[in-house]
Amino acid sequence: MNWESFGGLMPKLGMEPIRRKALVDATIVEIGRAGSLDVTVSQIAKRAGMSSALAHHYFGGKDQIFLAAMRHILSVYGAQVRAALVVSDTPRARLEAIIRASFEAGNFRNEVISAWMNFYVQAQTSDGAKRLLNIYQTRLRSNLMHELRPLIGERAPDVAANIAALIDGHYIRHALRNSMPDGRLASERVLGCLDMMLDGSKEQSA
Repeated sequence: MNWESFGGLMPKLGMEPIRRKALVDATIVEIGRAGSLDVTVSQIAKRAGMSSALAHHYFGGKDQIFLAAMRHILSVYGAQVRAALVVSDTPRARLEAIIRASFEAGNFRNEVISAWMNFYVQAQTSDGAKRLLNIYQTRLRSNLMHELRPLIGERAPDVAANIAALIDGHYIRHALRNSMPDGRLASERVLGCLDMMLDGSKEQSA
């Protein structure tokens, strides 16, 4: 049921977060449908069940709506990482938790993958997108290095960079293929590479 149908039964102030979320969700769906940022505020607003004027009122324009969508995507990802880390009690288990969270069904799906691909492109010309991407990349590397240091010491930064690149690579690879995302397979491939890098580090230190 459309929340708008409740009319005066819901306080006006309570509608803003609902409408904002509806616009964010609609943005992700529309980008996934188009496979690019070639969508209009009108299309986004229509899918969200509201007017273009209201969408502009809440966000100001398409770039701002898209950044809000990416913040939402990163917020969901961050929450999944934190939840997985809580139940992981070793550095290797925590590394696996971080990697698997990157390929959870809510993150590794067609609409979100399309949003990520266009986020990378937008970051080349948008300061806001560039800052947000930098925050994500810095946090991912930091989390990986924190768990790698007890295992491989000074090689942690290099291995963290490699793992981060592998995660990005699976998103890029899937974006170029016409198939359903397989988060389990992607996780296993990255984890396999992680174990090879950890084993290589042990051999070097022996």
